Amino acid sequence: MNLEMIQSFTPAHFLFLALAGIAAATAVGVVAFNDPVRSALCLVGNFFTLAFLYFTLNAELLGITQVVVYTGAIMVLFLFVLMLLNLGGVKMMKEKFDVKRVLGFGFGALLLYVIGAQVILPLNTITTAKAANDFGGPEMIGRALFTTYVWPFEVASILLLIGVVGSIMLAKRKV
Repeated sequence: MNLEMIQSFTPAHFLFLALAGIAAATAVGVVAFNDPVRSALCLVGNFFTLAFLYFTLNAELLGITQVVVYTGAIMVLFLFVLMLLNLGGVKMMKEKFDVKRVLGFGFGALLLYVIGAQVILPLNTITTAKAANDFGGPEMIGRALFTTYVWPFEVASILLLIGVVGSIMLAKRKV
C-alpha cells in the first residue's frame, strides 16, 4: 500500500479493518483452543463480528439473519451437543504425533500464499464502486429468491423438510 492510499482511508475503512482483524482472530481461536466450549464461544464471537461486517456493508438483512440464525439457533444447538457429549476435558482429546498435522500446516501455508498472490494483491488495483441503494435489503433479496433462485430455494426447503421428518422418525423409534 502506498501513502496516498492510506491517507484516503475513512473511519469506515478503519472500522472494517478492525472488524476483519477480530473475525480473523476469533476464527483462529476456534481452531486453536483445545477446550470445545472455548472454541464454540470463539465461533459465537466470529458470528457476531461477521454480522457487524454485514452492517458496515449496508446489508442489514444479512446481518440480522446472521445474528438470529447462526448466533442464536446454530450455536445453541452446538453448545447443547457439546453438553450432551461430555467429552471429559482435554485429556481424552490428546493425540500422538501424526504426519497429517504437518501436512495440514503445509497445505494451509500454501493456501494462504495462493490466496495472497491471486486474490489479495490484485485487489490493490481495483477502484471501489458504489452499490445500489437497496442492496442487501429485504425487497431485493426476496425478489432474487422468488424469481431467479426459486428452484434452488424450493429444493433446499424440501431437503430441510426431509431432514426434520427423518429426525422425528429416528427420535420416535428410540422411545
